[in-house]
Amino acid sequence: MSKPLLIAKTSSQELYLLSDWANRHGCITGATGTGKTVTLQVMAQAFSSIGVPVFMADVKGDLSGMANPGQISPKMQQRCEQIGADIPVWQACPVTFWDVFGKQGHPVRATISDLGPLMLGRMLNLNETQEGVLQLAFKIADDNGLLLLDTKDLRAMLQHLGDNASEFQTEYGNISAASIGAIQRGLLAISEQGGEQFFGEPMLNLDDMLQTDASGKGIINILAADQLLQSPRLYSTFLLWMLSELYEHLPEVGDLDQPKMVFFFDEAHLLFDEAPKVLLQKIEQVVHLIRSKGVGVYFVTQNPLDIPDTVLGQLGNRVQQALRAYTPRDQKAVQAAAETFRPNPDLNTAQVIGELGVGEALISFLDEKGRPNIVQRGFVLPPASQIGPISVEERQQIIASSIVAGVYEKTIDRDSAYEKLKGRVANTQAQSAPSSGNSGGMSDGWGNSGGNVGTSASTRPTQDSAPGIPSQRQAPTQQQPQEEGGIGDTLKSVFGNLLGGSSGIRRRDNVAETMVKSAVRTIGSQVGREIIRGVLGSILKKK
Repeated sequence: MSKPLLIAKTSSQELYLLSDWANRHGCITGATGTGKTVTLQVMAQAFSSIGVPVFMADVKGDLSGMANPGQISPKMQQRCEQIGADIPVWQACPVTFWDVFGKQGHPVRATISDLGPLMLGRMLNLNETQEGVLQLAFKIADDNGLLLLDTKDLRAMLQHLGDNASEFQTEYGNISAASIGAIQRGLLAISEQGGEQFFGEPMLNLDDMLQTDASGKGIINILAADQLLQSPRLYSTFLLWMLSELYEHLPEVGDLDQPKMVFFFDEAHLLFDEAPKVLLQKIEQVVHLIRSKGVGVYFVTQNPLDIPDTVLGQLGNRVQQALRAYTPRDQKAVQAAAETFRPNPDLNTAQVIGELGVGEALISFLDEKGRPNIVQRGFVLPPASQIGPISVEERQQIIASSIVAGVYEKTIDRDSAYEKLKGRVANTQAQSAPSSGNSGGMSDGWGNSGGNVGTSASTRPTQDSAPGIPSQRQAPTQQQPQEEGGIGDTLKSVFGNLLGGSSGIRRRDNVAETMVKSAVRTIGSQVGREIIRGVLGSILKKK
């Protein structure tokens, strides 16, 4: 059964948000200082009171006060008397604090693989070519079973691609060194902004946010975003990732009596600024489909025009607070905002938008049949929880007593791409290192030292050989008279030299021998085996 949530009041009627239409999304818009934060607080507390978990980003630090009960103030007393509203029953909300940097809440992490190349490319501000190389890095890592969990994994993978670009070129396409450098520089910039703390494990389990307390109230998850907002792309990408995770994580439920979760996206314009077309399509798809998972998304921004039309058209519940029209461009924005509402014959909507006071708003929620109500001018009710931030000590006490205390605080660093690639390089270096008694040799790709492969240490000449005993290199060899220049001579000479055999005085290699030797050195790999077959085949054809 639908539960009406009282949000605002006019002089003659109360304005309710119906819970069974809350997953049809919405927006809270208005200029700075017009009361958007208090409106957000009132709506979040209303959802929590009926058992709906809430997620919101606290960009100014004010929303932490929801953890404490509110109290009356002269201004609030005056407002309640003005609109004929009762004094709220003061009560705190169940709150869990989160923080990407782990300072003002429980750490929030995601893995590089889980974020994916599309959103990571957006975060790193890559162009189309660079995004293509990044996608190749993810594809090659998947094909080779290399986990990309944190930034050092991705750096190691990119370095591996750059060092072995020619080997991947045939199967995956060109890998530009310049693009790899651009991605590496972007990763460095993100790391300096705090990305190192965000990428890694343990990754956030969204079920930890879909909780209620012992009394049945929905937990309000507050992300400390005052520092995160200084990295706008990291902030917007993180929130978009959370939406995508909710969409993938939750089952289809259709229309419910109330949402399974409500997600408030504050400073929403940062999500859409300079977003490429493919990302906008993803956002539009997630917003359109996530309502069937029982999630309501509410965008909070200064102007509804900050939101693309394809997304704005899906937002049925709207609260418009004051907009100031000081320039012709602002006046056009006000007119456009007014036209998004179902008109009220008793209101000049465009004119009223510029006249609204603090805490006053134009409101249009969906009615019982899912249709937008005609726009009404009203006052947002005061919240029952504290307006303004709590102290640092109070925050730390809440964090320590949280149901997820100790779950995310300790990082996990398991074997992934960085460790495997580092170990592979170490093994290669160990195989190519000179062994005792064979200094200066070259590896042949099979784990043997070059130059005298197949010659045991006991038969190798040394400077301490006894006088009168000829060394192996000086020992005469018996040669059978054969016709020179045939393919048999070529292969015998080449393989004999490579595998330690001796045919007397070494002569200068011809072109065919040089090519075959080069191929044999790489025969240890799959690519090498293919090369040797091709080279030998071409030689045989010519002969």
